[in-house]
Amino acid sequence: MVLTKKILILEDNLLVLSKILANLEILEQDQPYSLSLVILTDYQQVEDYINNNPKAQFDIILLDRDCKLNGSFHNLNFERFDVNRIISISSIPDYNQEARKRGVIVTAKQNVIPVKTGI
Repeated sequence: MVLTKKILILEDNLLVLSKILANLEILEQDQPYSLSLVILTDYQQVEDYINNNPKAQFDIILLDRDCKLNGSFHNLNFERFDVNRIISISSIPDYNQEARKRGVIVTAKQNVIPVKTGI
């Protein structure tokens, strides 16, 4: 039996996303489970495919805030998902503070993407 961890990534910057994926690939090599990823790049997809989908369940959610469509990934239904599974990764401290007030775990984006990667 294969153990799987389901991760939702809400990030619209493709360069950042590529670095996250590269790091997850390395992480997966050292784990007894495989990673199953759902990646959404605009806030409208969150409403359409996550908030309104009763089958959507995740072990970890990586949450950026800004979206190029002038919306916010903070439209995620925080009450539906355990806030202890949500990690805010915005590069803007005020947005991380906004998420923290809602009970979300916060880390700087550079902690998800090591500085040596060039971002």
